Amino acid sequence: MAQAMLEDMVRNLFYIGIIVSASGLIGPPFALAAGLVFGLTTVHHFHVESRQLSKFLLQAAVVCLGFGMNLKEVVHAGRSGFLYTAISITFVLSLGVLLGKLLRVEKTQSLLIAVGTAICGGSAIAAMGPVLDAGEEEMGVSLGTVFVLNSVALLLFPLIGWSMHLTQTQFGLWAALAIHDTSSVVGAGAKYGATALAVGTTVKLARALWIVPLAIATATLRKSKSKIYWPWFILYFCVAAVLASYVPRYLPQTMGIFAALNRLGKSALTVVLFLIGTGITRNTLKEVGVRPLIQGVTLWIVVASISLWAIHAGWIAL
Repeated sequence: MAQAMLEDMVRNLFYIGIIVSASGLIGPPFALAAGLVFGLTTVHHFHVESRQLSKFLLQAAVVCLGFGMNLKEVVHAGRSGFLYTAISITFVLSLGVLLGKLLRVEKTQSLLIAVGTAICGGSAIAAMGPVLDAGEEEMGVSLGTVFVLNSVALLLFPLIGWSMHLTQTQFGLWAALAIHDTSSVVGAGAKYGATALAVGTTVKLARALWIVPLAIATATLRKSKSKIYWPWFILYFCVAAVLASYVPRYLPQTMGIFAALNRLGKSALTVVLFLIGTGITRNTLKEVGVRPLIQGVTLWIVVASISLWAIHAGWIAL
């Protein structure tokens, strides 16, 4: 009886967390922090469901955020950020594989961590896992490493940006190049400001497009017949930006609809971050292990530091 009551209480807390996150009463960083507290202090069985739901909600949220973007800004940021992401991805993948060898991390696991850091966190790992014939444990460890670092980045990056007096454009670019998952990039950008959100989201989505050629190249080299994950939500984001940029000129009444969809996207993103936090449990931290975590942390610190230095020095700019 007591066990059943405890499970009911945990389930109710989970639902309350989702409702409060969606209500707008708390911001993305607080939603993530609440999720982390829930995941690390309770014994629950929602971490798998949380990841599945957060994946769908993230894609829907990104599309809705497109209704608040200006197409010219999207094209400019995406075109300018494409070269930076290409250089960054090549460097990070090479360094990640080297670190994995030095730390004697299992080859597939090491490559998944490197891909997750280089491109777009959990989405890249989910896309590359089947191509690399990764097992559940290898996927779980890689995802756990990335999710832990995402949580730290969302809380830490805005503080660093403010302390270094980064402009919103600089911060958005830095977040897109140095934070793993799209959800955390958008969350950090939203915390920093509207321009940071627009730049960070656009450059990050341009970076996420590299999933496709990398997965195809890897599948070809390994002669894998696994299905390639196509990030269609990026196309829908661009369509939303086109509609928001041109339709109101002819139908002014649609401005209110697009604004409402944009707010809905921000609310959905806050829920996503709460769900991501609940997915990080004590078992997740145990499963990650020391060497993969050292690889992920080292790679992340190097990427974040070099990109921040280059942006602050004016070597990288939009």
